[in-house]
Amino acid sequence: MTAPVFLSAHLEGPELTLDGPEGRHAASVRRLRAGERVDLTDGAGGVAECVVREALKDALRLEVLHRYDVEPPRPRLVVVQGLPKGDRGELAVEMMTEAGVDVIVPWAAARSITQWKGDKVAKALGRWRSTAREAGKQARRFHLPEVADLASTASVERLLAEAALGLVLHEEAAEPLSGVALPAGGDVVMVVGPEGGVSEEELERFRAAKAEPVLLGPTVLRTSTAGVAAAAVLFSRTGRW
Repeated sequence: MTAPVFLSAHLEGPELTLDGPEGRHAASVRRLRAGERVDLTDGAGGVAECVVREALKDALRLEVLHRYDVEPPRPRLVVVQGLPKGDRGELAVEMMTEAGVDVIVPWAAARSITQWKGDKVAKALGRWRSTAREAGKQARRFHLPEVADLASTASVERLLAEAALGLVLHEEAAEPLSGVALPAGGDVVMVVGPEGGVSEEELERFRAAKAEPVLLGPTVLRTSTAGVAAAAVLFSRTGRW
């Protein structure tokens, strides 16, 4: 059985205390006890392999067995996700995090039925970021994905223009995603439209920013599953899988 992963900003020293919400979850919910293995990560590649020395009411005292750093994967995959309906946004974030997507950018597309405005922006971003954090721990990721601020179409244009490779999933594209030449490094930015798809105006703007429309497959996937399916294709081709 693999050791559970918990987040901690402090990884230095021969002994560590895991407290706060992470320590409370480990001690009270997971009920970890002396002698059991746990891994701590700062979410930026730092890892401390530990064994529990003492379990307190809401914290763990740990002995560090080994400490190391994990290099970030290359190329980075940035997925621009058109805002889906309901809780499908959190589902998309969860699956893309488990698959290994590096950056998730929520996008207020023209055809998004859901719109984040006012107080909804902070609350929705909080849910997406919490989902990414928990899914990252579950998947034993030592580089947690970044969930960026809500992006406008103009912001997405800039991301595509600066990327090593820009892609737009589109059902009418001629080029299959599986056949696109991929860069060895830099950022691959991939746009996933909302339920209504990418509008013609958005597609033209993205093309002008050097993005290439690509076809994921012969069937039409939901926006909440298209990102993880496309990520799987790209990761298998880049050697990250």
